[in-house]
Amino acid sequence: MENIFTDEYFMKKALLEAEIAFEKGEIPVGALIVVDNKIIARTHNLTELLHDVTAHAEMQAITSAANYLGAKYLKDCTLYVTLEPCQMCAGALYWSQISKIVYGASDENRGFVKMGTQLHPKTTIVSGVLEKECALLMRAFFRLKR
Repeated sequence: MENIFTDEYFMKKALLEAEIAFEKGEIPVGALIVVDNKIIARTHNLTELLHDVTAHAEMQAITSAANYLGAKYLKDCTLYVTLEPCQMCAGALYWSQISKIVYGASDENRGFVKMGTQLHPKTTIVSGVLEKECALLMRAFFRLKR
């Protein structure tokens, strides 16, 4: 039997969250956290709505997943996010000890890779999942803003 719960499957769900952010005028980043093929957190950027520069999709997902689990560490969890996490989010992900991060589009200006931020040594990173779709949504958003 084929496993339908692939990185692409969950990234499509994260893209749906990014589209919700887009419709709300938020930078279109969507994120979810999965454990044992179950989505335990589903979020998107809320920086405009909350007037909070820290309300990135990843930060919202970390808080939601920790509350769901009743624990501060996200071991055995996977974050799916449409854009490479920034330095702030990477720091929070480091402290959460999340097991895996899967992201779509790279952020050449503010991403944790460009900034040289290290993640937890036990965290696996997968990049470029549905990269084209994630990047297209981001470009469409900024094209409307200019």
